[in-house]
Amino acid sequence: MAACGDAINSCILVELSRHEQKVARIVEQLEAHRGVRPLSLRKKTVAHQVPKAGDHRHKDSKIDVSELTEILEIDPARRICVAESGVTFIDLVRETMKHGLVPIVVPELTTITIGGAISGCSIESMSFVRGGFHDTCREYEVITATGKVLTCTPTNEHRLVFEMIHNSFGTLGILSKLTFELVPAKPFVHVTYETYDTLEDYRAAIWRHFELRDADFMDGIIHARDCYVLSMGRFVDKAPYTSRYDWVKVYYQSTRKRSDDYLRTIDYFFRYDRGVTNVRPKSLVARILFGKLMSSTQWLRLGNKLNFLLSRDRPTVTVDVFVPYGKVPTFMDWYDKAVGHYPIWCVPYKRVNDYPWIVDSYWSKLEDTLFLDLAIYGMRQPLGRNIHRELEYELMRVSGLKTLISHNYYTRDEFWSIYNQDNYQAVKHITDPDNQFRDVYEKMCVAAMGRTA
Repeated sequence: MAACGDAINSCILVELSRHEQKVARIVEQLEAHRGVRPLSLRKKTVAHQVPKAGDHRHKDSKIDVSELTEILEIDPARRICVAESGVTFIDLVRETMKHGLVPIVVPELTTITIGGAISGCSIESMSFVRGGFHDTCREYEVITATGKVLTCTPTNEHRLVFEMIHNSFGTLGILSKLTFELVPAKPFVHVTYETYDTLEDYRAAIWRHFELRDADFMDGIIHARDCYVLSMGRFVDKAPYTSRYDWVKVYYQSTRKRSDDYLRTIDYFFRYDRGVTNVRPKSLVARILFGKLMSSTQWLRLGNKLNFLLSRDRPTVTVDVFVPYGKVPTFMDWYDKAVGHYPIWCVPYKRVNDYPWIVDSYWSKLEDTLFLDLAIYGMRQPLGRNIHRELEYELMRVSGLKTLISHNYYTRDEFWSIYNQDNYQAVKHITDPDNQFRDVYEKMCVAAMGRTA
């Protein structure tokens, strides 16, 4: 047993040494950088943000981080994983499942990376208990724009860096290594579907399960204003059959037709990988012919390469909005009248922390312990309207938030009335004093939108 343990420790040391060499090569690139063009990262996988017409980030100088793809350690006893930021969740789940473990929050698309999940605060159907993937992390290694390597935890001298790296979209340095928690898993997930006719009954069911914690997973699809489906998942050891939704069958449609379902655990995690409610190809024949080839990754890569063909004036609406539980009726009443697009993906999200990247005044006024993430995918905009902007206005009215991966029309003042500029600038001074990575407003609301100001 001792010899076996020594061999494992030796393997970990070799991997860490290799990791340190990769970090050194990234530092060399940063130190060699000259010129005035902003910096962004060249990764092995596609960026999981909504492709936008004229996105200036395609012209940035690139720091190559594509080597950061290794899982460095899985500790089954402590239920801890150490991995490089470019590890994809599909690869991560495959490896952790060998130990009967999985990450606590697994985003819905196979090639989302763990670093990307931190940068953009990814969530999924375990979020009603544990919040986002970032809420399960214990330590980050961050490479600053000046080439320093920081170890950041929630309690050490770099605790504000640790917190503010969340939702920063690569503007506060390069996240190179993460340490995060794992939970026990079983081979299969049994999903049961509860259908409700009214929003009132739907909210009551969500709250009941939130308080009871009587399932491992909870999310849902609002198919129409009179059809609300809540999907409750539980780990199980055995399954009488299993379904897969990675080719012809469409997962979100099945939630309206079935009373329950069984999936292999890995297939449950990525049941939306062909699209959440905007599955492509749309026709059955096209899915039979091409569905196996065209996952979300291929569509995102195509959209980024052909971004010049996308509409500037009427971009398709793909956005996640976070609405405090108590404000959901007000928001949905407005949404039904003003927008009325269905289906919507619904993910309950626990308020685990009062995150310091949001202004303090927001948290001081908020009583809710639960949010509903309501996700709109693939809505075509009516002529003469900007649904993205209308959503921003309504969210500000009901104390809601939105992810920044979509199209953003906030003014600078509006943006910094939501996001904590003092905390952001304090960390920026440490990790990117010359603003080589842009600030988060400039990156996500100006450059990404093809604007110059």
